[in-house]
Amino acid sequence: MPVTRKLNLGSGNYPLADHLNVDGDFRVRPEVICDLDRRPYPFSDGAFTRIFASHVLEHLRDPFAAMAEWHRLLAPGGELHVKVPHFSRGFTHPDHKRSFDVSFPLYFDERMPPWYVGTPFKLKRLRLHWNAQPYLKRYVASPVSRGVASALGFAIDTVANLHPMLFSRLFTFWVGGFEEVEVVFERP
Repeated sequence: MPVTRKLNLGSGNYPLADHLNVDGDFRVRPEVICDLDRRPYPFSDGAFTRIFASHVLEHLRDPFAAMAEWHRLLAPGGELHVKVPHFSRGFTHPDHKRSFDVSFPLYFDERMPPWYVGTPFKLKRLRLHWNAQPYLKRYVASPVSRGVASALGFAIDTVANLHPMLFSRLFTFWVGGFEEVEVVFERP
C-alpha cells in the first residue's frame, strides 16, 4: 500500500485514489476497516495533512469526540474537509443522528467561549449547497430534471454563499432549505 498523508473517512462506495480510504463496512472494500465511533483510530498523532469526511459526522454518536480525534490525526496546518447535511433536510436518511447548520464551526473557535468545545480549528471556508451530491441524483431523476436542478442550485448557492449565516435560515423557507453544509478547517 503506498504511503499517503491524506485520509478519506467513511469512504463507502466513493474511495479517493490519492487518499487512504477508511470505512467501517468491509463490503465497500476500504484499505482500512475502522469503526469511526471507536476511538482512538489506528493512526499516529499528526499522521495526516488532509482529512476528508463527506456525510460521515451525522452518522456518529458523538460528533465532538470525532472532531477531537480528527484533530489528533491532523498535522499542524493540516486541512479537515467536512460535508454534513443541513438541518433543513438532514433527517431524510434513517441512520442520521443529527444535522448541522452554518453555526457548526463556532464550536471549534476559541474566540467563541459560549460555544467552544475545546478542540481548536480555524475556519478556512464555509459553503451551503442546495443541490449536493449530484452523482446520486442519476438514480432518481431524469437528465432534464438533473440539469434544471443543477442550474437552479448554482443560482441559489451563489446568492446564499454571499452570507451563509443569513441565507441558511432565510432560504429554508424560500427554497426548501439546503442539502449540505461544507466546511474546510485548518488545524492550528
